[in-house]
Amino acid sequence: MDSAAAPLPVQRLRASADLDYPFAPPTPDGAVVEVAPGILWARMPMPMALDHINVYLLREDDGWTLVDTGLNLPRTRELWEQIVATQLEGLPVKRLVCTHCHYDHAGVAAWLCARYQIPLLMTYGEFFMLRGLMGPPPDPLPESLLGFYQRAGMGQAQVGKMFEALRRDPFMPPVPESYQRLRAGDVLTIGTRDWQVIIGEGHSPEHACLYNASERILIAGDQLLPRISSNVLVSSIEPEANPLQLWLASLDRLDVLAPDTLVLPSHQSVFRGLHARVAELHAHHQQQFELLRTELGQRGSATALELMQVQFPKLRGAMDELMALGETLAHLAWLRYEGQIGRVLEDDACHRFSLMSPPTGVSLAR
Repeated sequence: MDSAAAPLPVQRLRASADLDYPFAPPTPDGAVVEVAPGILWARMPMPMALDHINVYLLREDDGWTLVDTGLNLPRTRELWEQIVATQLEGLPVKRLVCTHCHYDHAGVAAWLCARYQIPLLMTYGEFFMLRGLMGPPPDPLPESLLGFYQRAGMGQAQVGKMFEALRRDPFMPPVPESYQRLRAGDVLTIGTRDWQVIIGEGHSPEHACLYNASERILIAGDQLLPRISSNVLVSSIEPEANPLQLWLASLDRLDVLAPDTLVLPSHQSVFRGLHARVAELHAHHQQQFELLRTELGQRGSATALELMQVQFPKLRGAMDELMALGETLAHLAWLRYEGQIGRVLEDDACHRFSLMSPPTGVSLAR
């Protein structure tokens, strides 16, 4: 082969870890599957490409704890009413745990707490993110936000179009007024089981996973999913963040759990194979770093928006665009903090990224 030939494109990895799926999923119509004595798995439908969220019900001595809620939709509320009436053995709902603030996880938290007169348990970071930011974008958009997207390479008209679409988002939830705080290392006793709170970062600021060590069961939320990678993004709220470093470190905290742990994720199916999936997710992101390094090696320099189109060539709308640009920025931040790429603010007010030249004899391969 000619040594001067262009490098071959990076081959995209597909999820293929050898995982065990011991249960068929419930239908999203109020059905439940018992995954362990006193632990029920239900699904709430979502009218989008990712068409469901898993929720879990944990038996207590005299009632039930709910984990996550579904979107703020009439159908979600109808299904909760149906589940409470038909699946809980006539016992009341005692409390609600939300793993994190995203609106598929906390969309009807305020309604559930008011309807059943129960407390909401969340971490501090997630509750106040829910209180402060889970609403429609401001109009007009603040200069700091416009500047953030301009530096990423997006024109003002494109930014305006994206956020106008987000203002029409029909799922924005009412927010709860109070909560009970979960902290890293807390032990939450639910019935006969003790659940340790393990905090994940990167996908959201203080995501709570629950681990029962005696039976090796992990309620993983969005922190560990079997076939897709959690969205990890940089936003205008914390523009110099390095969330992928936090998220990958959070995966490593889960990787020390028992190898036969039964993982209860928020999307897709309940599975075993935690260690294989963590390794696959690390490999996926290393592949994404290599994709960006290869592209920058070919281009010389590029904006985040240009690199987003390489990393995510198929986007379906404003929300996809928002998440894809944020995730591209997260990969670029990781590479920059690792010293592998540089960033320059040029005269057009756009950041452009380029490879750093390694010292002689030093390889950037990972």
